[in-house]
Amino acid sequence: MTFSQLTSIDPFSWAAIGTALACGSIIGIERQLRGKPVGIRTSALITLGTYIFIAAAALVNGGNTDPSRVIGQVITGIGFLGAGVMLTRDGIVLGVTSAATIWAQASIGVVIAMGYQLTAIKLAFVVVIVLVGVDFLEDYSEAFTKGVHRKLQVWRNRNGKKAHIDGP
Repeated sequence: MTFSQLTSIDPFSWAAIGTALACGSIIGIERQLRGKPVGIRTSALITLGTYIFIAAAALVNGGNTDPSRVIGQVITGIGFLGAGVMLTRDGIVLGVTSAATIWAQASIGVVIAMGYQLTAIKLAFVVVIVLVGVDFLEDYSEAFTKGVHRKLQVWRNRNGKKAHIDGP
């Protein structure tokens, strides 16, 4: 057996696998640095797993199957996984952003399976920009801290945690 046979993972692509791991890690680093439940490992595995499922579905029966059915099932499964990170405490729903981030990671895995690796990397950065950008706006603007966000701030203060909104 030759070295190329040992390292080959046909029908999958090392470049796509690397892209999936990189995209998941880009988002996972932001989540882990903030102490959120979905960190680097989980994010990388969500993106990688989605890529593998979709790429494999495209190859079943010589490519004569409908990968959109598998995409639909991945969306359902990821929704279930995301629901697992959400919880309610004192009338405040926590984890919704983590659940939405998981969903976005799965969609990036789909994009990679479709062959758009550079687009997937760009989308990973867009996800991080949204996560960091909105957090920045919430920290520096009272207008972004109304309604449920105000309740969350009060809840965090009451439980001895640092307030989410520190002001300028």
